[in-house]
Amino acid sequence: MGVLEDKSRARLFYKYLSKVYDRINPFIWNEEMRDEALELLALRSDDRVLDVGCGTGFATEGLLQHTGDVHGLDQSAHQLEKAFAKFGKNDDVRFYRGDAERLPFSDDSFDAVWSSGSIEYWPNPVAALREFRRVVKPGHRVLVVGPDYPKTTLFQKLADTIMLFYDEHEAQRMFEEAGFVEIEHHIQQARPGSPRAITTIARAPEEAPDADAAEVGTETDA
Repeated sequence: MGVLEDKSRARLFYKYLSKVYDRINPFIWNEEMRDEALELLALRSDDRVLDVGCGTGFATEGLLQHTGDVHGLDQSAHQLEKAFAKFGKNDDVRFYRGDAERLPFSDDSFDAVWSSGSIEYWPNPVAALREFRRVVKPGHRVLVVGPDYPKTTLFQKLADTIMLFYDEHEAQRMFEEAGFVEIEHHIQQARPGSPRAITTIARAPEEAPDADAAEVGTETDA
């Protein structure tokens, strides 16, 4: 497990990264990549969408171009402060401070779930993906963007010490274990030589989630 796959260390990391996040992020995950991923999700104007790991709201801005019912969740108070400055706490977006592995929403609450730049910090990605399956409506889709596993041994060793990097085979395993179907993987890259993102889109099965899904939390404002 990488050093940032620990919730307290990840929160500390984002306390400082939040100050420069919006300037650094476009070199790795830019508007063009975000908009390409949004096309895959094919949102409707009345969809209720959850943005897990919303951070400062970069993906949230893109989601608002497709629907006016967006809900953002993040574990970092410092990232959320930046998001509040952009959107207000309850104006264009309703925000929550919470954990991807224990979402504070009832079953079948959302028409779609989006998460970009968050999975790499989850200690238990499959548990979080099961939560996504629980809160998204049966037959509806989720989209998750994470860092593609490096191709060279040196960078693989470095990546493994920091946080979760994974390839298409591992993504397939995680999503299948979480109970998703119709799983697709797309590799995205800002420019040649820059870090590659792996974007996975999958559908929740038509039947209800298993009884062993995580206990439902209580929906509260951040």
